[in-house]
Amino acid sequence: MILSDSQSAIAYLRSPAAIRERCGIIFAAAEAGRAPHFALHLDRLPETARYVKRVIRDSYPTLTIPYHSRWRHFAAGGRDRWATLAASFKDRSVEDIARVRFDLALTSVLLDAGAGEAWSYREPTTGDRFSRSEGLAVASFDLFAAGAFSSEANDRLRADATALRGFSEAALASGFQVTADNPLVGLAGRAALMRRLGEALASDRELFGEAGRIGHLFGYLSRRARNGTLPAADILDAVLRGFSPIWPGRESIDCVNLGDVWRHSAIRAADRTDGLVPFHKLSQWLSYSLVEPLEDAGIRITGLDRLTGLPEYRNGGLFIDSGVLIPRHADLLRTRHVVGSEPIVEWRALTVILLDRVAGLVRAELDLAAADFPLAKILEGGTWSAGRRLARERRADGAPPITLDSDGTVF
Repeated sequence: MILSDSQSAIAYLRSPAAIRERCGIIFAAAEAGRAPHFALHLDRLPETARYVKRVIRDSYPTLTIPYHSRWRHFAAGGRDRWATLAASFKDRSVEDIARVRFDLALTSVLLDAGAGEAWSYREPTTGDRFSRSEGLAVASFDLFAAGAFSSEANDRLRADATALRGFSEAALASGFQVTADNPLVGLAGRAALMRRLGEALASDRELFGEAGRIGHLFGYLSRRARNGTLPAADILDAVLRGFSPIWPGRESIDCVNLGDVWRHSAIRAADRTDGLVPFHKLSQWLSYSLVEPLEDAGIRITGLDRLTGLPEYRNGGLFIDSGVLIPRHADLLRTRHVVGSEPIVEWRALTVILLDRVAGLVRAELDLAAADFPLAKILEGGTWSAGRRLARERRADGAPPITLDSDGTVF
């Protein structure tokens, strides 16, 4: 099939190769001292890698590290909530359990963009209080378990179009315990995202079935597997196809929403992709989060390192706080930035390439091959946790080094 110029541009911008290529252009500009917003100090990267290695050894002494995914946050506070919920299942097939896990992971990931410094969630069953990503995970888990995303009274553990299209800001505020004294960044944006998710589920029957259920995506991906194996890029391709329409006010080509794609002045192309830098952070994290349900259902995932590191504020903050990235203008760290501003796009692009670089150095430090220690494990065991740890060492509240004006759909 011959693709039009627009279709070719969209397909390119949805590929992991495009993420690395476009971010690499910005990285090359930084190496040459021509990036407008950050100076790059690669001489500090080896020490950063050693810091990441120490964090990995502290958290995983035997180097038995799971993938960086939403499933880790469901075990916040040392309690494996998914295992507890799954233990209550009776006569559910492997396929049905995988569908439930898809429903849970996707809704939780999409509700995970940064919570802000003031919000926290008190778990009703334990009384424990959680904030940031862990709090969002536990709160979204409880919402899912209560049937907030299901239209079927007799099957609450699902997420479907009918329920999500009617999901209200008030329902999210109640479930996430939001009050004037416990404000959540991007509350309205998150609720609107759920409603747009419902519309997307209803619009693609091949991916989501007649009922418009997220979990139907498991069957679609299972059918794409060959000899029991599925490339990780196929997961991302399906996620981007199914969910790109939900993102608000983004770049588009011929009315096709591109998702987590932004502009930077260093990018020049003689086609419809001119100026555009793709990241697909939440979509890639969701793809990582679907690997375990697929593998547990007997499907082997290949090519996991074709996906990129996640350009978000913990991974990106690691490189600012360790001195690898130095803002060229002091006020960059003092002002609030919208996610599409060029300094943030540049920061994220440099983070993608630096994660690849630091991964190589960490593997060398630990004497491990890439096949044995994929990027998804380095993100989980090291860079994300190292970014959080450094933030706490640098700032009392553990906030990222750059202040973001998030709409609840990116960071």
